[in-house]
Amino acid sequence: MNINISNSSGEPIYLQISNQIKTMILEGKLKEGDSIPSMRVLATELRISFMTTKRAYEELERDGFIESYTGRGSFVKAQNLELYKEEQIRRVETLLLEAVDTAKKAGISMSELHELLDLVNEA
Repeated sequence: MNINISNSSGEPIYLQISNQIKTMILEGKLKEGDSIPSMRVLATELRISFMTTKRAYEELERDGFIESYTGRGSFVKAQNLELYKEEQIRRVETLLLEAVDTAKKAGISMSELHELLDLVNEA
């Protein structure tokens, strides 16, 4: 599993792991029933604490992306379209909030920001 950890991102490592696995699931790179590495294996591969991977997996389970079974491992859970859409809406909202904040700091009006969004959408 190809997970990249950035120590300079400001985002906790467990969230980086969780978000990257969610993205793989949502993009179809990981499918229903696929196994994911054990917490210990992933911790060893990434050279991080077992507790960090445990927290990431707990987050994934809580959000309904994986199921874990004692002695068997963790597997991608069936995704419903509503969960997928909600996750995507949250990602877009986060990015838009960041864009609005940046625009305000740069003195860009909301109408100019709307124009930029339309231009980007056409590309």
